[in-house]
Amino acid sequence: MQTAVQHATNPWPRTDEARFEVRLAVVIPCYRVRSKVLDVLASIPAQVERIYVVDDHCPDASGTWVEERCADPRVVVCRNPSNLGVGGATIAGYRAAVADGMEIIVKMDGDGQMDPDALSELIGPIVRGEADYTKGNRFYDLAQIGRMPKMRIIGNAALSFLTKLSSGYWDIFDPTNGYTAVHASVVARMPLDKISRRYFFESDMLFRLNTIRAVVVDVPMDARYGDEVSNLSVRKIVLDFAIRHLRNFGKRIFYNYFLRDLSLASLELVAGVLFLFSGATTGVFFWLQSAQTGYFSSAGSVMLAALQVIVGIQLILGFLAYDIAAVPARTLHLLVNRKPGEGRRG
Repeated sequence: MQTAVQHATNPWPRTDEARFEVRLAVVIPCYRVRSKVLDVLASIPAQVERIYVVDDHCPDASGTWVEERCADPRVVVCRNPSNLGVGGATIAGYRAAVADGMEIIVKMDGDGQMDPDALSELIGPIVRGEADYTKGNRFYDLAQIGRMPKMRIIGNAALSFLTKLSSGYWDIFDPTNGYTAVHASVVARMPLDKISRRYFFESDMLFRLNTIRAVVVDVPMDARYGDEVSNLSVRKIVLDFAIRHLRNFGKRIFYNYFLRDLSLASLELVAGVLFLFSGATTGVFFWLQSAQTGYFSSAGSVMLAALQVIVGIQLILGFLAYDIAAVPARTLHLLVNRKPGEGRRG
């Protein structure tokens, strides 16, 4: 039986340690991962200052299990009074880390599927001031993709496209990857109480990050699969995720193009939708009229409808080109220059 946690012997491979002198915390949501969590804790590098184990009202009492068998002084056990899902557990860890003055917060699952040796690469862009939030991407290496279950690949591709639309981060992929890192000053500025608590957490997090114009960067990493059984069913969540993404897409467009800013892209979107709707309506009208009378519509009538549709599509494509180019590029935590723990937390 494991009674203590031993530090990794080579915690920062291929990385200059002097560049990572930051207050680093790891948040581990725990729900039915008792058989794996101690091994995960044992593998976390010594440069991590604090480890928050969040017992999400686990029926296996993961928090108590860790307290009784883990002697690592870095470990802090937090408990949710009820099961809030992976998002609720992660947010509880975020709050604790921000309150303790941590600078970078890494979220790592307790099932052992996330490689601790990749932690230095994950936080690297944040330390260098290139990003506010980083996430793993298992789709960089084509050879590694073959190891993934086919259903996971198909579902991830569909969810990635929906996430691009709803979040505005057109340059990212693998949105359900839960291996993430974030600067604490960014967390302090986010409305944590509004973020989805369960499986939509990672996607909703990206949407919320876009509303504050945070820079998000994908970090290549290998896929790791063990004998764990995922509780996430792609078939069950497709419709629910689609509705949530559509809602977030509408919010993002309103926030970024009409509430906080008004640009040529805003006018392109409005005009494009109006032209497209008018052209489609006109075309349907002439088609019904032709069906009732038995006469073909005139060339002028056809062109009147077609021209509006073409112009509408071109305007919408122009808007999409602007939106794709408008991915946040200025690192927020450098702009605000705010110490961890300050600002709004929810």
